[in-house]
This record gives sequence, C-alpha cells and structure tokens, in this order.
Amino acid sequence: MDKIFYPLELFSKFITETLLKVDQSSALAKSLNFFIYDTIKIIILLSAIIFIVSIIRSYFPPKKTKKYLSNQKFPLLNNFLAATVGIVTPFCSCSAVPLFIGFVEAGVPLGVTFSFLISSPMVNEVALILLWGLFGWKIALIYVVSGVLIATVAGSILGKLKLEKWVEEFVYKVKAANGSEQTLTFKDRVNYAVNYSKEIVGKVWLYIISGVALGSVIHGYIPNDFLVSYAGKGNFFAVPLATVIGIPLYSNAAGTIPIVSVLIDKGMAMGTALAFMMSVTALSLPEFIILRKVLKPKLIITFASIVGLGIIFTGYLFNIVL
Repeated sequence: MDKIFYPLELFSKFITETLLKVDQSSALAKSLNFFIYDTIKIIILLSAIIFIVSIIRSYFPPKKTKKYLSNQKFPLLNNFLAATVGIVTPFCSCSAVPLFIGFVEAGVPLGVTFSFLISSPMVNEVALILLWGLFGWKIALIYVVSGVLIATVAGSILGKLKLEKWVEEFVYKVKAANGSEQTLTFKDRVNYAVNYSKEIVGKVWLYIISGVALGSVIHGYIPNDFLVSYAGKGNFFAVPLATVIGIPLYSNAAGTIPIVSVLIDKGMAMGTALAFMMSVTALSLPEFIILRKVLKPKLIITFASIVGLGIIFTGYLFNIVL
C-alpha cells in the first residue's frame, strides 16, 4: 500500500523542501510532511472505499436487512450477523435513534440490535481500509475479528439479561412504514454511491484534517520516550486508562486512526492504541446523550460497561499477541 502512495511522499517533500524551504531534519518538516501525506492519502482511501461499500449496501434495503436479522433460528448467529452488517453500515449521532427504533420495532431482538449498535461505530469500512493502509492486512484483520467478537458476545450477554424494560416505552409503540422497496438499476446504484461518497467525505473532512493535524504535532514534536514511559507495554494500567480517556472524546475512525498511527510510531503498545480508538468510536459521550432518547440510564450504563470490558480485554490481547 505504501508503494502505491509513494508519489505522495515525493509531493509532500516537494512542498516542504522546495516551496517552503523547510529543513528536512527539523521537527517542523516531519510534522508538515506527515500532515500533507496522510491527509491526501486518507481522503483518497475514504472516497474509494465508501463508493464501493455504497454500491454493495444498495442491494440491502433496511426492510430486507431487518428481516434477515430476525429470522435466524440460532440466537448467537443472529448477533454475529448483526455485527457483520454493522461493519458496512454508517453510524453517527443522527442515525442512532431511528436505526435503533427501526430494528426493535421490526422485531429484531434487543441483544441482536445491540450487536449492530456496537459493531457499527467500532468496526467499519473506513477503519478497516485505513488500518490496512497504515499497518498492513494482518492488523486490519485482527481488528475486524476482535471488533465483531466484542459486538457478538456483548450483544448476546445483553440479550440474555432481558433488559427490554429499560428501553423507553415509546420505542415499542412506533409503527413501521410499509413502503414498497424501489427497484434500482446499476446506474442508479452508481449515482447513489457517488452522491453518498460526496456526502460522507463532506461531513468528515474536518475530522480528518483535525486528526491528522494533531497526529502531525505528536509525530514531529513529542519525544518517543515520553509515551513509552506512560503507555508502553510495561504499564499494566495503560489499556484501561486509554479506554477511559477515549470516552469523553468525539470523533470517528477517519479522525482517530491518524492519531493512533502516530501513537504507535512513538512507542505506544498496539493494543493500548486500539483500545483508545475503539473507546472513542464506540463509547463516546455524545453518542450516549443521543441514545438517552431511547434507552434508560441503567441500560446505557450496562451497555457501556460490557462494551468497555470487551475493549479492555481486546487491548490486553493485542499487547500480549503483538
């Protein structure tokens, strides 16, 4: 993947060295090169993968997806399928409430709905392609497997706890719209993918720039020993600390992964960095505020606790294996 983007390295050096006359051995040059290279690379990857996934998603309208998730005979398989669907489904604050209502109202079990709810922000196509581009396919694969496993197990546990009483009553009273599904031509699907890609990139570009900018500062100016001493493999409490720190923050994979990349380059253990990323995307405080519209506080706390423990476990597992 790095070979494909090698021209970007040359371009970033041309900007900093030739045009801006910055000494390439300085911290400023390291930061600027990182910022230019990663910003362009991430936007290219993001646009391409969203376009591809959007075409695939156009073949699975919400009504079909809900039916697909609620007709399986084996409960754990339901959770696994819901977690898998969550990978290719965009999740943001504006979609949390209607998706949750739609799944529950359609008859999808609460635990299965939570598997989707956990997987969708934690494991998504953006995170997958960026991790692949930055760390290679093995890390990307481990990330997907661990995320789906957390979503499957956590959703299954939440389902067995019978927590329906902690869902706001109005959710079960919402009536589904019985509109007919529209038949799309391939041209329609391509147009949809193009428009959707523009929409998503238009919404997240500021997160990308912010994340890369912060990452570039860390990359150029923070000494390696500083992070290793506090968040290296030798610190047993680094994983839960990173998980807790990530909760109040609000970002998405596009904005978080560039920071994770730099933290790892600076010596932070892989599991600790991924625990931080998963916490930011799956346990962010703003998402809890949105979900409060449909979930009672006890259910939100239970949901956050189970997912948090799963993230911490995954962080330790990554640190042990890698």
